[in-house]
Amino acid sequence: MHSIRDHLPVSIIIANYNYARFLNRAIDSALDQDYATVEVIVVDDASTDGSAEVIASYGGRIKACLREENGGHAAAFNTGFAASRGAIVLFLDADDYLYPAAVSELLAQWSDDTAQMQFRLHLVDEDLRVKDIFPPLEVPFDSGDVTPQLARRARYQTTVTSGLAFARSALDVIMPVPETEFRQGADGYLVTLAPLYGKVTSLEACLGAYRMHGSNHSVFAEKLGQRARWRVEHDFHRLHALNEQAADVGLSVSPKANLRDPVHLEERLASLCVDGGRHPVAADSRLGLAAHGAVASMQMNVSLRRRAMLAAWFVSVGLLPRRMAQAVLSWKLVASSRPAFLTRISRTIRHAMG
Repeated sequence: MHSIRDHLPVSIIIANYNYARFLNRAIDSALDQDYATVEVIVVDDASTDGSAEVIASYGGRIKACLREENGGHAAAFNTGFAASRGAIVLFLDADDYLYPAAVSELLAQWSDDTAQMQFRLHLVDEDLRVKDIFPPLEVPFDSGDVTPQLARRARYQTTVTSGLAFARSALDVIMPVPETEFRQGADGYLVTLAPLYGKVTSLEACLGAYRMHGSNHSVFAEKLGQRARWRVEHDFHRLHALNEQAADVGLSVSPKANLRDPVHLEERLASLCVDGGRHPVAADSRLGLAAHGAVASMQMNVSLRRRAMLAAWFVSVGLLPRRMAQAVLSWKLVASSRPAFLTRISRTIRHAMG
């Protein structure tokens, strides 16, 4: 390690829209880092609640960027990045928060060739009670040079916005985030392209908290089809961005990349099965997607038992009558929809496979 890392400027960019009730916790967590050279930038994306007042209460301790028009996730990221100066940049969602040693711990592991660092987060409820770890410990991160995974299936095992840090040198190449295509899920754009310009370093420690609540974009169990369709289309946008950027670094991306990605295939199968009339790929069939999913599952970087179980899940969704298939889809993709006995079985299996 180089001593210069003790003086590297770090930017924490907090993107906020109508999360006034959570915002103090996020800002305080950024200001309370035990590393000295941290600038805290708060971007408010034209909130209509009390966010502006919360931000104003911090005065000169933070750099405030108040957008006049709501532009979404990507616009907030772009605004914050343009105002930042850090050599390392973290984007923190306003409903999440970091632990005090987050920056110092990631800097202790930072290398000159790191483009992206990822770490686990505690999954907490609205009362800040720890419910789980995200991603689960039994799901290994992908690390190092992940371009082979990107070239083959346009995805590798990473995490969400608040569990990521980026080298400014990588962001300078890939920013700004396209604001129409990534109005939501701007982190998907960053994690897809940043590894083209350096290595991914993974930490097993939980350095912050990912708050789950009813208004998360990720949580709308009653709208499974809508969620699935959004995620499918988001993956298509990511693949398009990857194809455009990959040419600049001499990387060839498989035209069948999405059909080799179990995560994409889960959502694509859900979109077709739950709301086929609005499914974005007219040529898809349940059986065809299930077959691709079963094959892709067996090539994942997890235990053989987990791979086999996921492959069996795909086959069952492909073959069961539609109503039963919809139930099986919901049980896997929306935990709150599972019958109690399945939840108990799932926990038992998870611990056995960990």
